[in-house]
Amino acid sequence: MEVILLERISKLGQMGDVVRVRDGFARNFLLPKGKALRASEANRKRFERDRVQLEARNLERRSEAEAVAAKLDGQSFIVIRQAGETGQLYGSVAARDISEAVSANGFSVARSQVDLNLPIKTIGIHAVRIALHPEVAATVTLNVARSADEAQRQSRGEDLTQRDAGFEFEPEDEEAEGEAEVEEAVEES
Repeated sequence: MEVILLERISKLGQMGDVVRVRDGFARNFLLPKGKALRASEANRKRFERDRVQLEARNLERRSEAEAVAAKLDGQSFIVIRQAGETGQLYGSVAARDISEAVSANGFSVARSQVDLNLPIKTIGIHAVRIALHPEVAATVTLNVARSADEAQRQSRGEDLTQRDAGFEFEPEDEEAEGEAEVEEAVEES
């Protein structure tokens, strides 16, 4: 199906472009969300008539998004989750969780604006891209930790995902210790 784009869509085209997309993508996403029109002669004339208004509205939205991006870019947010000793989360941090954490700190971000390819499944500091407008994005830092204390330690650069607790099991040393204990017991008796 051919559609006329009413706004810039990444990996597809700019406003006003006539592009060929799959029918399902057009019917289920582009047309209901008002991002495109079917490419008919009547719609082409309608687009040309309304082009100035659409470009003005797009410019206004973009300037608002740039203002929010200036404040949001570089911000750090803490998400507390349960995790095992190796740092593996018992669940995951998804786009919904990130949008809630950002919104709780005074920014209005929908989960569809969070650009997260895979859910976050480990504790640590993660960079997350927030697409506020098709042409404007901000990057925030997400500090995923087991507690607020661990979040502070991680932000200072400490690695909390250590696999061993600082001691190692060495059978040779234990045998030597066992032999020393036997010798001490023999000397005492």
